[in-house]
Amino acid sequence: MTYETTRRTVLLATSATGATALVAACGGGGDDGGSTSTQSPSGEDATSGAAGQALAGIDEIPVGGGKIFADEKVVVTQPEQGQLKAFSAICTHQHCLVSTVSDGTINCPCHGSKFKIADGAVAHGPATQPLPAEQITVEGNSIRLT
Repeated sequence: MTYETTRRTVLLATSATGATALVAACGGGGDDGGSTSTQSPSGEDATSGAAGQALAGIDEIPVGGGKIFADEKVVVTQPEQGQLKAFSAICTHQHCLVSTVSDGTINCPCHGSKFKIADGAVAHGPATQPLPAEQITVEGNSIRLT
């Protein structure tokens, strides 16, 4: 028998005291708005990709906006000309991958959390924690994870 994982999975277990229900919200699979799992095979939350990896050229990061690097789970922003910032692309609310950068915020598709491009601070919940900063270096026109 094949089971399809949905956004909400209910597991029932029986014990001496009767049935117990466990609800796991925002699980993987199903119609999840394009988000991907952010857990490593060991079950730990994944962070950014390989250190030293070239992400993009400076000219690929719009001023007042940013670009998401889904494979590396990093978002690079340029709040002002020449000011580059990098943050984890994993929402601190339910660990969904952020999907867009617009109007000065990094946006999560799962529950609507928004984070400021200048410092990763929460601009709109339900997230309560900022996006963690990631370390980048600029070599010529190339932006690299460090």
